[in-house]
Amino acid sequence: MPDATRLILASGSAARRMLLEAAGLIFDVIPAHIDEAAIRDAIVDSTSGVEGSDVASVLAAEKARLVSAKHPGALVIGADQVLTLGGRFFSKAENLGEAREILSMLRGRTHELVSTVALARNGEVHWQASATAEMTMRTFSDEFLGCYLEKMGERALQVVGCYEIEGPGVQLFEEIEGDHFTILGIPLLELLAQLRHEGMVTA
Repeated sequence: MPDATRLILASGSAARRMLLEAAGLIFDVIPAHIDEAAIRDAIVDSTSGVEGSDVASVLAAEKARLVSAKHPGALVIGADQVLTLGGRFFSKAENLGEAREILSMLRGRTHELVSTVALARNGEVHWQASATAEMTMRTFSDEFLGCYLEKMGERALQVVGCYEIEGPGVQLFEEIEGDHFTILGIPLLELLAQLRHEGMVTA
């Protein structure tokens, strides 16, 4: 039966779930299963000068749309995060060797993290917001990189950029411009404002 008061997070991200729970939201978690790499590659191949926000917006919207179509009446939160550097889009590493390569490319440079959130109901996306954080990694040594990956282990493969800013990954950086929520994967303040506007949380 349709339930206009039900809130669903269409993401399996532990960080996003933690942020929403800490904010006091009550919601179900139903991850959307989409081929993110295929969608991203299709956008990049068909569009010249594509921005990180373009890709993140499409992915977040598709997650929200798909899950909302299967759960009539519910308000569904879709979210995505994209890492870009010099026009290149980065995915999660598949193994620690690839993680080393990615971190070596990011070392001493500034990359962008773009986080987008979308809201959908009954298969229709009606709201989106994006935010960007600029992340400057310090020029760390190969010895530090090896120790870092040994400490992180498989956790480095679970996040784009191979770092968790709330953990040992913070030691990779010398400067960060952007809010904490964007870095963890969701423009939280914008989302909460919209949920208040829609009457999903107390204003």
